Amino acid sequence: QVQLVESGGGLVQAGGSLRLSCAASGHTFSNYNMGWFRQAPGKEREFVAGISWSGGTHYTDSVKGRFTISGDNAKNTVFLQMNSLKPEDTAVYYCAVDRSGPGFNVAAGPYDYWGQGTQVTVSS
Repeated sequence: QVQLVESGGGLVQAGGSLRLSCAASGHTFSNYNMGWFRQAPGKEREFVAGISWSGGTHYTDSVKGRFTISGDNAKNTVFLQMNSLKPEDTAVYYCAVDRSGPGFNVAAGPYDYWGQGTQVTVSS
């Protein structure tokens, strides 16, 4: 049974930083791609960042230069460091596992395990 547990969300002022964590159990995520998604009220879930089993990374344009995704294989944990946060970054953030193969998927469909989400609120 694969389980993903996110943590690290909270309330922060614009320009501030947060570090999200996604702890995985039940599988070795180092063999697969991992992704961070977010969903704001009334909007569809969108891809934010991904990291491949080989360490490659991919970001959506709106977070490039501000967010950094990384992984700790020993701890089976993926992180999302978020700097220079903006009010439009407010959303529930989810981590997910993509076991469909190499190459990043920015659509949610190929990701077959999801965490419960952690709320990030950025005040102006």
